[in-house]
Amino acid sequence: MTTAVVDVRYSTQPMPKPALQWRVALKALGRLLNDKEATDQVFEIMRALNGTATRDGYLKLLTTPQGGRIAYERPELADKLMDDAWLDSFAPGTVGAAYRDFVRTEQLSAEGLAEISREGAQGGIDLQHPYAWMGRRTRDVHDIWHILSGYHRDGLGEACLVAFSYAQTGGLGWALIGVGAAIRSRKGDQPYAKAIWQGYTRGKAAAWLLGEDYERLLNEPLEAARKRLNITSATRYIAIPPEARDWSSEQLAMAA
Repeated sequence: MTTAVVDVRYSTQPMPKPALQWRVALKALGRLLNDKEATDQVFEIMRALNGTATRDGYLKLLTTPQGGRIAYERPELADKLMDDAWLDSFAPGTVGAAYRDFVRTEQLSAEGLAEISREGAQGGIDLQHPYAWMGRRTRDVHDIWHILSGYHRDGLGEACLVAFSYAQTGGLGWALIGVGAAIRSRKGDQPYAKAIWQGYTRGKAAAWLLGEDYERLLNEPLEAARKRLNITSATRYIAIPPEARDWSSEQLAMAA
């Protein structure tokens, strides 16, 4: 007797409503705060706490002027962002050119982030389902939001972008990381918490970025895009010296 193998990517079962798992999230937060490169812990926290945020984002997308078309087409941004020829086509000064330079300088890739997101996800991230697609979309725009927000990949920049992302998505996972980073950063001798809070207020004031057509957005001049989307300057982050932004637990302990 053979057992049928079901390809979860094409499952017809409804996606269950996620339960909040605070214990799992707090353990993952501790690991993340001790190592900002532990990106897998970010996804662990998101799975534990984001609840219906992805579903709510998808339903919100359908209410926007171009959201219906985007939802119907369901572009897979990771595939586009891994196309070197496409990235090379962006004119200097555009959002896409800044993104291209960013990922190549930092040695990042959309597929690399996607692979990390699949760890422990039990196949759910790749489901052919509108909510799963919205989750992939939220994941794949993270580094584009680095460009739009002006936050770099140092410890403070990631914390500020997390707060920005909470304002944009409403996912409790983002809020937990932002609050955890702000509390930990109080040991330092710079106004880190104020910079993180500004990340939230900037995200709240900006247009809803998950509703953007990213193929068009990446072709826009960066400063024009920021103005159109009401993304203000990260003044508190910029005011902190670059050498003081990449804080770690050890650095904060020394500064305390």
